[in-house]
Amino acid sequence: MRKNQKGNNKAKEILQQIGFDEVTELSMKDLLAGFDVIYIEEELNGSDGVIIRGKSKTIIKVDINISTLQRKRFVAAHELGHFFLHDKLEFHLDDEKTLSWNRLEEVHKRGIQEIEANDFAGELLMPEQVFRDFIARKPFGPDLIKELSERFNTSLTSVIFRMLSLEIAPFFVVFMADGVVRYWRKTEDFKCYTNDITKIQPPEFSVAKEYINSNYEFIYEGAEKTQSIEKSTWFKLNDWEEDIEFNEYCLPTKKYKTLISVIWEA
Repeated sequence: MRKNQKGNNKAKEILQQIGFDEVTELSMKDLLAGFDVIYIEEELNGSDGVIIRGKSKTIIKVDINISTLQRKRFVAAHELGHFFLHDKLEFHLDDEKTLSWNRLEEVHKRGIQEIEANDFAGELLMPEQVFRDFIARKPFGPDLIKELSERFNTSLTSVIFRMLSLEIAPFFVVFMADGVVRYWRKTEDFKCYTNDITKIQPPEFSVAKEYINSNYEFIYEGAEKTQSIEKSTWFKLNDWEEDIEFNEYCLPTKKYKTLISVIWEA
């Protein structure tokens, strides 16, 4: 099934309209002002972002208590996606369940408009061509993910899911919450197979299981962020196959008890 490209296409159209290859160096306040949208940071009491569309002006608010600039930029870009894509939304609140790339089961419940707004934000903040050009000939792994995060001023999570949506390198992503798998996806050229692991705990000898057992604390740093595992930890082996070395890299979030695991062949 062909992916809905509405959000991506609109962001590309907007970038072309303003004559920018990217908006990394622009503050979100300045960017939104260019579209006659007022940007405000204030305490939102449970919401991360809100769009308020009036008769002559539109206001986008972002929760001032969000801890990182990268997250605030994504929230603002998501709301800007609603502004351009969903003109019937006069007042709309967004939170962790609608803004996260990795809570797709929740996003789907809220409707296609949330996926479109996330796609818009991804393309606006990490434009495909610039993103691909920066990655060219660089090895896949945590160092590249961190480098992309710093280059485009976006979160590590956003980078991972942007790489996934653009099919950058063969890899497998698993998102877990409260100790069980909520969502998993692989790039088309990742030729390993697994049973449906949704709603079960990660495998016993996975790095993900280590992090969950450690209450989502960071247990590996530096070069050790990439841990060696066997292919059979996550994937099926054919009768004629030998087990081979794979890599696993995890991003825990203790506050929400969530974990992203990225797996690829060594």
